[in-house]
Amino acid sequence: MAQSANLFRNPLFRWGVPGMTTAVIVAIAFLVVEDQTVRLAMLAVGAVDLLVTPQILKRAARNA
Repeated sequence: MAQSANLFRNPLFRWGVPGMTTAVIVAIAFLVVEDQTVRLAMLAVGAVDLLVTPQILKRAARNA
């Protein structure tokens, strides 16, 4: 349990995980999806993920 708490305290991990998921979402949005509305929705989800997930992981590290 202590190992995961230390992992969540690492800013590289906190920003790296959503960075990678956002990169995957953006890649799928541009390479696979043809509908512009769906593409914009996917990009919005990626942006929210990139901005919100590090804050959630930081709070999880603080509470662990």
